[in-house]
Amino acid sequence: MTSAPYKVPTSRPPGRPAHWSLALVVLAVVLALIGISAAAYYYALRPVTLRIAVGPPGSDDLKVVQALSQAFVASHGQIRLRTIQTDGVTASAQMIAEGRADLAIIRGDLSVPKNAQAVATLRKNVAVLWVPAAIKGKKSAAKITKVAQLAGRRIGVIGRTAANVDLLKVILQQYGIEPGKIDVVQFPITEAVDAIRSQKADAYLAAGPVNSKITSEAVAASTHEGKAPTFLAIDSAEAIAQNHPMYEASEIPAGAFGGSPDRPEDEVKTISFSHHIVARKDLSDTTVDAFTRQLFAVRQTVMKEFPLAAKIETPDTDKDAFIPAHPGAAAFVDGEEKTFLDRYSDFIWWGLMGLSAMGSVGAWFAGYLKRDQRSNNSTLRERLLDMIAAARRSDSTEELDRMQAEADDILRDTLQCFEHGAIEEGALASFNIALTQFHHAVADRRALLMNLSQNLQRAGSALRVTGT
Repeated sequence: MTSAPYKVPTSRPPGRPAHWSLALVVLAVVLALIGISAAAYYYALRPVTLRIAVGPPGSDDLKVVQALSQAFVASHGQIRLRTIQTDGVTASAQMIAEGRADLAIIRGDLSVPKNAQAVATLRKNVAVLWVPAAIKGKKSAAKITKVAQLAGRRIGVIGRTAANVDLLKVILQQYGIEPGKIDVVQFPITEAVDAIRSQKADAYLAAGPVNSKITSEAVAASTHEGKAPTFLAIDSAEAIAQNHPMYEASEIPAGAFGGSPDRPEDEVKTISFSHHIVARKDLSDTTVDAFTRQLFAVRQTVMKEFPLAAKIETPDTDKDAFIPAHPGAAAFVDGEEKTFLDRYSDFIWWGLMGLSAMGSVGAWFAGYLKRDQRSNNSTLRERLLDMIAAARRSDSTEELDRMQAEADDILRDTLQCFEHGAIEEGALASFNIALTQFHHAVADRRALLMNLSQNLQRAGSALRVTGT
């Protein structure tokens, strides 16, 4: 009996360490999840700096905004403010109209940019019309007691802004006084007191908060020899408010400007308008909501240093408001702020979709890595089947021992593939059948070779006996 000698394969198909490959995939997915979570956390909580336009330099509005900016930093809130100084409310409105500012302090009775929406009312201002007390021995206009009597008079307007002149014209127009029938002269704030003492006008107009220091000083300068100035009531305030929605009917409380006697002695009807904090319409609702919440959270702190902050009020959220409230500010005022899930549900949903996609890609990649192991194991199984035939033809036990050693290695590789999930139980069962058949073939061949060896030994012994 002869057969081709068994040849030990010089090399087997290389197997990739699947457990390391799978571990790297898992590690990559975990790191990606950590990175996504960190990015989402940073995005949600990162400080946002908003540019706010305010002016003019040295004004109370600017001082309030600067105080708010410092309070925002001290509170470690989500919003920070970067102040942009302008020449006044008109320039501030232009800044936000052109998109060069996120927020602005504007005057409600001026042209409001189309892209601006109210966030808060910074302060309310009243129009104050008065006639200085007569100075003994000097010509005066003390006999003026009504707005309608201002025709043909010289009226001094405190402040250089054209908006105050327009305000005066609105009031006079309601009383049928044409602009050409009066002489209007404007005085800078710093020169108002001297102008009043010098009687450079018959009557004066000032616009500002009820407790305005500028107005109080001007009224005080109009008091002579214990006689208080005459305050002119705007009795048609409600009519003016109906014709001009930017104005409201209001009152100046008795004694609002102090002094003795009280200035004024009785409540005086007038009109009012507001300075607003507005935001660009396209500014995120979440950002405006956060700004509004911080604004009213720090207001008490700022009031201690700057009392004017006490005048900050929530915006008018009615649908017919002259300046529509920004949805973010309206949500804060109406108690309809979005929860974390409301704000970031889309991000969470897309994140879950992304994770699902990453999981699918990871599963595909893991399967791709296991493909080599499956292919390698299939080759080893075919090799084992070839070894069954080779074992049945083997002529030596040494050759069978070598095949047995190789089968042990194949078994080890197959079990590793099964542990790593590269092959299923069905494939393992198939391999077990082949391995069992191989063991049977080796055992049968080994028994046959041993019988042949014993028979040859007996035959040799018999021949030696016969020969002798």
